[in-house]
Amino acid sequence: MKLSTGPYKGARDFYPKDKRIQKYMFAVMRKVVESYGYEEYDAPILEPIELYLSKSSAEIVTQQTYTFEDRGGRKVTIRPEMTPTVSRMVAARRQELSYPLRWYSIPNVWRYERPQHGRLREHWQLNVDIFGVQNIAAEVEVLQIANGILKAFGATEDMYEIRINSRVALGDAIKLAVPLTSVVEVIRIVDMFEKMSRDEFIAAISKHLKYPDKLLNYLHSAIPTDEISKIISACSLLGIKVEYVPSIARGFDYYTDIVFEVFDRHKDNNRSMFGGGRYDNLIGQFNVEPLPTVGFGMGDVTLQYFLELHNLLPQLDSATDAVVILASSETLAAQKVIKRLRANGLNLSVDITERKMDKQIKAADKSGIRFVIIIGDRELSDGRYVLKDLSTGKSNMLTIEEITSMFKKNKEAKN
Repeated sequence: MKLSTGPYKGARDFYPKDKRIQKYMFAVMRKVVESYGYEEYDAPILEPIELYLSKSSAEIVTQQTYTFEDRGGRKVTIRPEMTPTVSRMVAARRQELSYPLRWYSIPNVWRYERPQHGRLREHWQLNVDIFGVQNIAAEVEVLQIANGILKAFGATEDMYEIRINSRVALGDAIKLAVPLTSVVEVIRIVDMFEKMSRDEFIAAISKHLKYPDKLLNYLHSAIPTDEISKIISACSLLGIKVEYVPSIARGFDYYTDIVFEVFDRHKDNNRSMFGGGRYDNLIGQFNVEPLPTVGFGMGDVTLQYFLELHNLLPQLDSATDAVVILASSETLAAQKVIKRLRANGLNLSVDITERKMDKQIKAADKSGIRFVIIIGDRELSDGRYVLKDLSTGKSNMLTIEEITSMFKKNKEAKN
């Protein structure tokens, strides 16, 4: 049997270059979120299947999750999202925690679905949630954070659009159109409104509504609720543009009112990138007192594609500052120099292959590391070492202090 060198379908291998991008994105996310006082949490990747059967649609659980029976006969699911998990965690210590509670995480999540452009079976997702705030200050805060993350990556307002809606108002409009099935079923179809033609949409909702034209008219002519108007006004004062779109629905059943999505405006990716909203009842389903909650999730796949399309990804160099080439028989003395350089903050990789020097230099260049430090007998005697810049081919003889100072200035310039 021939083994494949490719990853599992819908998942990714992260070579060092790919991992640098992911680490950069996560670092920007963490910096922005923590500036608002949010603290990071995590949880097991496996959860009992009951957690999702009671909190998500049966279709998502039975058709779109990785669910299996463990050796103890328990049915478990690899988490497809983090909201049920964080709700479980907060419910477990409902009386011990201090509110408002601000938490975030960047977990690995899995969903069994057809891989497509910008959507994989496995991805990482930033989750930001604020618990214990009933008024719109919570919505305004999470919208600030979502907007702030994109701005921190260098995005400008012409690159994306924040859209907001009320699930309560949408539900009322559906009821006026006389639902033949559940309101939730219709909301799931409305969630696809902008991806369908008028005829496709009418055909889809006609199976669920007695008067489909009433809903269609609402989606084209509705005005924002007072609450949404206040959120839009508050965001405007903070320099954030938010647009009211009555068809924004979000597919999860647990949303209780305000929902929002952030859309990429690039012509090659005019789609929703991420979103969130208010879910006030989920904590209460764990037999504790309900807790008002607002949050959002931002996936790494769609974010990276957004950054690439808009040329917002910087040049990300290796964390290794230089490769050290040992050209001296005084190994112990050379290691002492390396130790001092590392103590001064340099990340150094030592070539221990004993190849010829030109091959060691070529290997360093191929690995994408810009600098080489050569330590030979003469260098050890003089206390000055060869620092070669592989991008220019130029070499300088520098002391440990001078080498340290140069790398420090380079890092400060990048930051």
